[in-house]
Amino acid sequence: MTQTPVLSPQMQQTSGDAANGQTASLPPHDVIDLGLAAEGVRRIEWAEREMPVLRLIRERFERERPLDGLRIGACLHVTTETANLMRTLKAGGAEVSLCASNPLSTKDDVAAALVAEYGISTFARRGEDRDTYYRHLNSVADTQPQVTMDDGCDLVSLLHQERPQQLEQILAGTEETTTGVIRLKAMAADGALAFPVVAVNEARTKHLFDNRYGTGQSTVDGILRATNVLLAGRKVVIAGYGWVGRGIASRFRGMGSHVAITEVEPIPAIEALMDGFVVMTGLEAAAWGDVFITATGNLNVFRREHFEKMRDGAIMANSGHFDDEIDLKTLREMAGGQVREVRRDVEEFVVEGRRLHVVAEGRLVNLATAEGHPAAVMDMSFANQALSAEHVARNHDTLANQVYVVPEDIDREVARLKLVALGVDIDTMTPEQVAYVASWQSGT
Repeated sequence: MTQTPVLSPQMQQTSGDAANGQTASLPPHDVIDLGLAAEGVRRIEWAEREMPVLRLIRERFERERPLDGLRIGACLHVTTETANLMRTLKAGGAEVSLCASNPLSTKDDVAAALVAEYGISTFARRGEDRDTYYRHLNSVADTQPQVTMDDGCDLVSLLHQERPQQLEQILAGTEETTTGVIRLKAMAADGALAFPVVAVNEARTKHLFDNRYGTGQSTVDGILRATNVLLAGRKVVIAGYGWVGRGIASRFRGMGSHVAITEVEPIPAIEALMDGFVVMTGLEAAAWGDVFITATGNLNVFRREHFEKMRDGAIMANSGHFDDEIDLKTLREMAGGQVREVRRDVEEFVVEGRRLHVVAEGRLVNLATAEGHPAAVMDMSFANQALSAEHVARNHDTLANQVYVVPEDIDREVARLKLVALGVDIDTMTPEQVAYVASWQSGT
């Protein structure tokens, strides 16, 4: 991983700050270069055009200020879409601080724009090492957040494990992704979760669209940008057939690939089969495939026994949250010293004469080598985040320390606003129909 200089956030110092005379007026931050801010603003504004729902919410938040004085600490992918969410939270009156939820997902121009143009404390550098990553998490925790906003549960985990003295002041949190929800539910089951969390990932307007269409398209995009291989006719193996796996499988089939699914659960395996995909074991797939993509949320999905069967030229990538779905430690040991970067973001491991390739260090390929989900789907996901923040701000004292789904009225409102923004009208039921679906007396 690229090593970056370690700067103290308290210094409010970034490359180019002092020369521009901007340091004194900026919020605490640690970003690569504030000189990138102008480009970041252009890209944030471009994304905003595809995010009409969030824009409507921001306009209401500016009028009503439902988050006035609330300190929100966020650990999210620092992208153009996230920037528009941060702008919305600030418009609602919140004091916002942000760090990256993945060392390779940060867009440095966006981070610069958040600080220099929008006055939002941001601690994120693309390629930051592990120490910097956790220093940035602690920088957000230092702001004493009352609401957390996570993508992967790293901020919540840090607070519980290393800063328990802060837990009493936290009112509630939200969680963006499947992996984070799994961790939070495990915490709740153990009685360890110290405040309520709304699982934004469970909203239908999130997982039905963001996970399926967003990740599907951006995973194809990331692999193409990194490798430039022809997908038509290529054998693609996707590990996991949840919402993310479904989306990836459908997009690769649309590109003309032959797609196989590996699963550990019988129900999604049957679904994949009936959706027209080949279903096989990981070991069978290892000998069959050309491109391998993990989307499981588990660890070591592809490991030694799979590497031993993969053919020369195999490409591996991960669309799960953490970088442990491909057993890179073992792969590196198997290759000995025969490891090199053959393209930007592509490492080649030579194992017994066979060249096995890993994209983006096994990290989230759709964000590490592409731009993540299209703004049009993140519009709904981040609308859920904004409205869920408003919900917990108003109702935290009625919530227990457990994981909640997004309230149905918020989910439906996001869908309604999206349809309005798209200029699409739908029918409404007649009074007779309303009575009929609420009745049990009517029959044949």
